[in-house]
Amino acid sequence: MSRPPSVPSSAESLTGVVERILFLNEENHYTIAEFRPEKARGNETGRPGAVTLVGPLPGVQCGETLHVTGEWTRHAQHGDQFRVASFRSELPASVYGIRKFLGSGLVPGIGKVYAEKIVDAFGTETLRVLSEESARLRSVPGIGPKRAVAIKEAWDSQRTFRELYVFLQTYGVTPSQCIKVIKAFGNSARAVLSNEPYRIAREIDGIGFKTADRIAINLGFANDAPPRLDAGIMFALETLESEGHTAYGETDLRDYAAALLETVPDRIGARLEHLVKTRDLVRHERPSLVGDAPPLPGSGLLQLPVTHRFEQRIASAIDRLARSPSGLPAIRVDAALEWAQGRAGFAFAEQQAVAVRSALQQKVSVLTGGPGTGKTTIIRTLVDILRAKKARVTLAAPTGRAAQRLSETTGGFASTIHRLLKFEPASGSFLVNDDHPLATDFLVVDEASMLDVRLASALFQAVPTSAHLLLVGDTDQLPSVGAGNVLKDLIASQRAHVTRLDVIYRQQNQSTIVSTAHAINSGDASPPPVVREVGSIPPWSDLTFVAADSPEDTVAKVLTLCRSYLPETFHWLKPISDIQVLAPMHKGVAGVASLNQQLQAALNPQSQAVRWGGVEYRVGDKVIQLRNNYDKGVFNGDIGIVRALDAAAGSLAIDFDGEVRDYARTDLGDLGLGYAISIHKSQGSEYAVVIIPLLKGHFMMLQRNLLYTGITRGRKRVYIVGEAAAYSMAVRNSEAKARITHLRQKLTLAQA
Repeated sequence: MSRPPSVPSSAESLTGVVERILFLNEENHYTIAEFRPEKARGNETGRPGAVTLVGPLPGVQCGETLHVTGEWTRHAQHGDQFRVASFRSELPASVYGIRKFLGSGLVPGIGKVYAEKIVDAFGTETLRVLSEESARLRSVPGIGPKRAVAIKEAWDSQRTFRELYVFLQTYGVTPSQCIKVIKAFGNSARAVLSNEPYRIAREIDGIGFKTADRIAINLGFANDAPPRLDAGIMFALETLESEGHTAYGETDLRDYAAALLETVPDRIGARLEHLVKTRDLVRHERPSLVGDAPPLPGSGLLQLPVTHRFEQRIASAIDRLARSPSGLPAIRVDAALEWAQGRAGFAFAEQQAVAVRSALQQKVSVLTGGPGTGKTTIIRTLVDILRAKKARVTLAAPTGRAAQRLSETTGGFASTIHRLLKFEPASGSFLVNDDHPLATDFLVVDEASMLDVRLASALFQAVPTSAHLLLVGDTDQLPSVGAGNVLKDLIASQRAHVTRLDVIYRQQNQSTIVSTAHAINSGDASPPPVVREVGSIPPWSDLTFVAADSPEDTVAKVLTLCRSYLPETFHWLKPISDIQVLAPMHKGVAGVASLNQQLQAALNPQSQAVRWGGVEYRVGDKVIQLRNNYDKGVFNGDIGIVRALDAAAGSLAIDFDGEVRDYARTDLGDLGLGYAISIHKSQGSEYAVVIIPLLKGHFMMLQRNLLYTGITRGRKRVYIVGEAAAYSMAVRNSEAKARITHLRQKLTLAQA
């Protein structure tokens, strides 16, 4: 955005009085206010002019004196504005300020009329009287005992809010986090923070252990205080869950938490015992490896109770389905297969026929295989057969893009799992559940490798007892973003009938994407066809390796592909929506962050933008959701396009697969630019064109399943740009980090 010469770019500070509140968002306290500074820019003499303040100003009222720090911006319609980064407030001291302050509607029961009467009675002592001698309010005409008590209570509530806000700001708590604390604990918030600071990490979404720990340490909590150790242990398990584990070895957890909290393992061990006794942790003893000897001390697995319940519900649901009779109408499977082959126009291979037969005859089944092995053909065949028999078929997938693809390939309607289960943001639960199950006879879930334990638990419980469940997925892909390894654990437990497809059918083996993906899985480390320059890429090739000499050369060639080669070669292609860059790492020259900045500049160079956290968002930008937002119905990894923005309010309107969602400034922390995303975030999605920068410098992330997942996201073209040695490193590294779970054991025990 161009900045007029009169608007300096560096941060400034102003002091002045709030004249009017022009706009206030009650949820996030984003405020637009008329502000009269003691000194105005370019007007050091004479009466200062009014300034427009914009930003979060919790609890601020007319008449207050504010000390604000921020920067000047220019709005296209409203001119110069001062965007507030931080502020400190003072209660008004003058009679004029106090009149304005009380007359603003701050205190229920005091409007402009009563504000005038109260200030006329007490003058500059008004605020002290409200705080310390509220009984004197009854001397003001028209204020009786009830109104005096109501005014006192409202004043105290406002004062508590202000004091708490100042208290929290001291410890780096953001305005939006302050609001969450106050909403959660009300007038008792200060007492909770002073006596049980770690509660805010447990009970308030968006405030973690580190924030609570900073407050607690500053309040004088000892490094080895039991509340700190207990909260730290829970935080350690939550951190491990973010890495995919649903359980962790007791000894390993003790050492991990001790290092995290900078204390000795013995102290952690004692607190682990306490947390198990209070049922804040669940312990599972692992059987001894030597005869019938008892388990070794510290050899058990520990879980958070909520995660334990998710896994337990999965196991119970699978057992319930497997033990119950089928509710499908009578189907002569051989005749149905013959009929389906006639509709398809070709004979099914033996594996495909086996998969169809198993899904129709087994209550719980799994279909797994790589790209081009016929999974889509089998799903489409099942849908055709079941519809012909008037059975109710339900199709679902974890992401919007996966659901859309499932609809297109089967001709049926598919929805995301969250929509299927009717997620209710207000309660944080699903309306479709074991008490109100799905109205279906056969549920097909595609991209099942993406199921984490939380979502799988909700989904499996909602399947009616008489229905069939078919999970379709590729176990060679990266596991779910959320905790767990549901598909692999179910296969390993032998509680579902599994059909593995390993014969390639797509395009009579002519797809280089498909053949390369299978070569990667077989350990073939030789890269696909290599060219040195972008201009040398054969336009008919669906997978090409573009060699690069350095990270900088890699980025330059990625930009050339996106900006000129692809749009000029394929006229059907839309550079922003159809091309997806998938990077192994976030940092570095060829990492997600750097690539996003350069791709945005190359593909969408506009001036008007909304800024947040050092990132600019412009109309037309591709963005990605970074965490689940159940209120908006937008989930981790969803890709959208910015359709509109309001620079003054800092808000965006984003189109996610045809549905526009409004994002206020406080929502922007959940977004990132989406021109380049991590391969992990691409799970469950397909893109017309995929570009993968691949360098030896990415060695920490170079794994076979990562490369395999990235390549199989491309539908029409895949371009790998970088070093051939990095490709070989990734293929040879087949030792993906194992996830520790307890689901397989639960599934086995449920069968016993």
